[in-house]
Amino acid sequence: MSLSVNVTCHFGDFQLQVDQSFSGTGITALFGPSGCGKSTLLRIIAGLESKAKGVVNSGAAIWQNEKQFMPTWQRDIGFVFQEPRLFPHLTVAGNLAYAQKRSTNIQSQITLEKVVAALDLAPLLNRRVTALSGGEKQRVAIGRSLLTKPSLMLMDEPLSALDMKRRSSILLLIRSLPETFGVPVIYVTHAIDEVAQIADRIALLSDGRICAEGPLDAILENPELDDLTGRFEAGVVIDAKITGQDKKFQLTLLECQGQALIMPLIPLHIGETVRLRIRARDVALATEIPRGLSIRNVLPARIIAIDSNLESAFAEVILVFGDRKLRSRITRASVEELNLEPGKAVYALIKSIAFDRRGIGITP
Repeated sequence: MSLSVNVTCHFGDFQLQVDQSFSGTGITALFGPSGCGKSTLLRIIAGLESKAKGVVNSGAAIWQNEKQFMPTWQRDIGFVFQEPRLFPHLTVAGNLAYAQKRSTNIQSQITLEKVVAALDLAPLLNRRVTALSGGEKQRVAIGRSLLTKPSLMLMDEPLSALDMKRRSSILLLIRSLPETFGVPVIYVTHAIDEVAQIADRIALLSDGRICAEGPLDAILENPELDDLTGRFEAGVVIDAKITGQDKKFQLTLLECQGQALIMPLIPLHIGETVRLRIRARDVALATEIPRGLSIRNVLPARIIAIDSNLESAFAEVILVFGDRKLRSRITRASVEELNLEPGKAVYALIKSIAFDRRGIGITP
């Protein structure tokens, strides 16, 4: 399913103006600060903003243009809000059954059994939703939206009211939705850690405009977009395969681009692939192989670019190892003292404890 949006919407002095096509696969994150228009854009796609002028197309279907406006219930979407919005007088099974009855004539690979299994809802089916925790309610809300058998899922900061532990576990469920159910997701958030954990693509919003859009790794690797993604949290994401578990020292051994990595133990199996987030501020550089050092991850790399900010003490160094990029934020004084320049071979040093394990469903 492809989605095309070309709309304008005014709210007092604020104007949202977007002309964008969205991927029909995976998870696209709409990211930006509060008030930039993320939720408004999602509501326009859903048909919940009658003030919006323009065109919204889903494949060959016209959801709205200057002549027609398809109401929300006719748009082939599932919507998960910040609040679960479940029916309090029904059990979990009753909430799921309500959605299932509304989609009996829709051909889809999404079934009640599959949703219950994927979201681990079986222990909750006979419970009233008023007796559920916040995380359990959102799992039910996601399940109910899936059972409408949509071709597109829209999620508006669905984890904002949850604590870190519950957020991490539900993020893993959300990340699996496109592959498990064949439905793409547009996910609104202002938390870059959520984006790094689940998104395949990212659209950056600022003052009602999409300023950049593309694959997650390409956007996060670009220092020119740090003002939009967050300079302090800037970094990259990489995929690594688990190669071993060191139970004695509580460490997990991984491989990425032919290089060995070590991180604190994660309860996954050898051969599984995990997504790791590496912040630029957590990567140090050396021009020689270091010895007598506590840092366990030492990656041979090559500098491909250096972006020095003459108005600050820092420089952003872009590195490549294999065909993947890393970022390192060091001082400009270090750049000069180490005689760093594009093309120079270096060693990237990453503390094992620096890897963000929340994307793997593990709280620090």
